[in-house]
Amino acid sequence: MPAKRTPRPGRRPGRLAGLAVVALLLVLAAWSVAGLRPPDPRPADAPATDFSAARAFAHVAEIAAEVHVAGSPENDRVVDRLVGTLSGLGLDTRVQNAVGARSGGAGEARMARVRNVVAVLPGTDPTGRLYLVAHHDSAEAAPGAADDAAGVAAVLESVRALTEGPPLRNDVVVVLTDAEEACLCGAEAFAASHPLATGGVVLNLEARGTTGPPIMFETSPGNAGLAEVFADAAVHPVASSFAVEVYRALPNDTDFSVLLEDGDFTGMNTAFIDGAAAYHSPQDTPERLDRGTLQALGDNALALARELGNRDLGALARPADEDATYFPLPGLLVRYPGRLAWPLAGAALLGVVGLAAALRRRGASSLRRTATAAALALLPLALAPLAAQGLWAALVAVRPAYGAMLDPWRPGWFRLAAVAVVLAVVLLWYALLRRRVGPAALAAGALAWVAVLAVVLAAVAPGGSYLAALPALVGGLAGTVAVLAPGGAVRTGAALVTGAVAVLVLVPTAALFFPALGMSSAAAPSLVVVLSAVVLLPAVELLFPDPAEGPRRPASAAVPVTALVTAAACVAAGLAVDRFDAEHPVPTRLAYVLDADAGRARWVSTETTPTAYTDRFVDGPGDLGADYPHLAGRPVLTGPAEAADLPAPEVSVVSDELLGDRRELTVRVTPQRDGVRLVDLDLTVDGGSVVRARVAGRAVPDAALGGDRLRVTFSAPPADGVPVSVTVTGDGAVRLRATDGSDGLSGLPGYEPRPAGSDVAGAHGSDLLLVTAVTELG
Repeated sequence: MPAKRTPRPGRRPGRLAGLAVVALLLVLAAWSVAGLRPPDPRPADAPATDFSAARAFAHVAEIAAEVHVAGSPENDRVVDRLVGTLSGLGLDTRVQNAVGARSGGAGEARMARVRNVVAVLPGTDPTGRLYLVAHHDSAEAAPGAADDAAGVAAVLESVRALTEGPPLRNDVVVVLTDAEEACLCGAEAFAASHPLATGGVVLNLEARGTTGPPIMFETSPGNAGLAEVFADAAVHPVASSFAVEVYRALPNDTDFSVLLEDGDFTGMNTAFIDGAAAYHSPQDTPERLDRGTLQALGDNALALARELGNRDLGALARPADEDATYFPLPGLLVRYPGRLAWPLAGAALLGVVGLAAALRRRGASSLRRTATAAALALLPLALAPLAAQGLWAALVAVRPAYGAMLDPWRPGWFRLAAVAVVLAVVLLWYALLRRRVGPAALAAGALAWVAVLAVVLAAVAPGGSYLAALPALVGGLAGTVAVLAPGGAVRTGAALVTGAVAVLVLVPTAALFFPALGMSSAAAPSLVVVLSAVVLLPAVELLFPDPAEGPRRPASAAVPVTALVTAAACVAAGLAVDRFDAEHPVPTRLAYVLDADAGRARWVSTETTPTAYTDRFVDGPGDLGADYPHLAGRPVLTGPAEAADLPAPEVSVVSDELLGDRRELTVRVTPQRDGVRLVDLDLTVDGGSVVRARVAGRAVPDAALGGDRLRVTFSAPPADGVPVSVTVTGDGAVRLRATDGSDGLSGLPGYEPRPAGSDVAGAHGSDLLLVTAVTELG
């Protein structure tokens, strides 16, 4: 039944006013997104005390000239160059040769031989230490221009600029870690054993793409003081406390995670994340790196180093009493104490309740009708993100190679399409119900869920509560004013103010979260878009015909149809622009596993649906019968392969002694092939347990011990082998499966090179050759 018509409280704004409001909000949205863009790169002749992307890029070009995985001769050359550069700047520079160790859970550990480059720029009157951290190794298939030659180059150019200016008060310790890609073991070795790892403030520089704004996405707990420093000093202050909350809930780790776990460090973690299709892949080349992104990364690193280098680090090196809430606006960072999350969320809820009461008082909507509208608002809130995810499913159906990708190579049009799909769902819901339920009731009912979300976030993720609290609070207050002080100008102004706050708070977050999570997880950033859409309903209403004028279905349908047409146009543009070619290849994952004992081999892929190339080698899901590095714990596709004449690692017994009820066994595992980058050691004890172990002289973490099995993946093994000492209980048989891994499948029997337009995917097992054998140790 149509909503009961009530006396109109004032003249409704004309359609022209609605078009003007929406146009202004679109301009504001474009401005807020443009404000995130990195600056133009500065030339090589920029002032010596400034950061220059051109000067920094020279470091990137040399570091990322070739793949330089931990332990390789190529990475040794990178280490030598870094030592020479830092020493040339006058820093006391040393190489830390050590073994890092990380627990992988019960019965598992990851370890690596590392070569960290550590240098010191001494301060004049230190109150603490500032650590500039990046990792110098690359992933096994990637030259690593973005990840993390860009971070290393930003540190080197920042240090050069610091040496050109007045001396800093505090010590600056440069830590360029090794084996980050393998196991974060360089950072662990530094924190565990380096004499300069006494604690302080860390600035870690990372990348998970090739372009986009560097985002300060993670902090140590109690970040109020650090957020203040970032807001005051960062030249390009792109950061969000919501991102901090999200990252804390994810299982992802960087070197920064290891330093935080140590307990003696605080700090901030920064990365650029757009262009993720090239991440860890052969396409992560210097030519693909965005020089503007490098400029922004370095501008912030240098400014923060100067600020922290002259501050009293005593308080900042310890967690503050609370976290801060903060989010970006063009050119600045809005920041307020985290303790305001609950008051603002409560005020937002009260504001929406006040709006509902005002609607009832003016006869625009009963409380029952508003409650009904709130129940109906659950439909677009749930369906719109699902529709965005459905868009990605449709794109994968059209181009199956997308299925293995986080994001397409050129995702811009697809992101706009996802936004348009979300808007279409919300606007279609609104167009169908606005005459039956009432525009005011629908807007207030939808806003109620935004306020409820603010309360929920205040409880579980306080740093993200602002996303809902501020739009709901302003929407409730502005809506109440529009209801109680009727008039076309007031209504237009209220819609514009509410929309402006929603755009400024939510649109930059959506723009950052699409590349962060990728189109493959489009539903998650689309949640932010749907919040924006429902808060913008008062502005959108101005585009619809007046309900009092009777049914005008074509005019009402025009608004959601426009969104649908826009979505279709964006999809068409995206498919036309984003085509696979030699520079933007189809990512493929193929590995080869040889069981030297049985003389059998298998082709293996971790692709969910095989690409045309991989389909030549695999014939369906399979079971490898053992756990192998980068393949264990996930479903795999397998196919028969001809066994190559390759030797397994040699296991030689060094000593074997019984000491009471314990057996102490030492073996040496030596790869017999060139180019081996890892050795996987899988030790089992029948009816007993592994109580102690050392690999390459370093104790295996206690968390991995105590069971009847111990599996250690050791990266960068020395050519003369890895010594392994274990202490076991029980008198059962002990056996060791030793597997070594190298990269590159060329020369294997039956191997066919990837065709033009296909290449190795940015995944650790994408071009992996494993040779395994079991040694019975009695």
